[in-house]
Amino acid sequence: MSPDGFDLRGRLGEATPRPRRKRVVLADRRRTRQVARTLMELEEQNSVGEVLVTSLVKAQLRTALVLTGVVVAVLFGLPVLFWAVPSIGDLAVLGVRLPWLLLGVLIYPFFVLIGYLCTRRAERHERDFLDMVEQ
Repeated sequence: MSPDGFDLRGRLGEATPRPRRKRVVLADRRRTRQVARTLMELEEQNSVGEVLVTSLVKAQLRTALVLTGVVVAVLFGLPVLFWAVPSIGDLAVLGVRLPWLLLGVLIYPFFVLIGYLCTRRAERHERDFLDMVEQ
């Protein structure tokens, strides 16, 4: 290679220019400083950080309490319904009585659905929290 940046190994002795290096920028530094400042505020637990964390905790607590209420209403509501209206308890689906089917089999997919909803809502609250922090 010659001192002027040309590679001397080109065809027929022609000098070919060497490709220039490219600078790769992975993030906007100004935004990083803002996020770092907000993260510092969160760690120091000053008024801004405290409000942000409190809002996240309240949102997740609200979601947990609502879904817990749904589970309690279903788990205690079905036996009360079968006690209050005994004719419903005598119904059979595919040879299995309805109370056994609902409380013994179909309750597990219900629990999976509640767990899925709880996880999705918690992730959404955390995304919203991070969006607020990054602004």
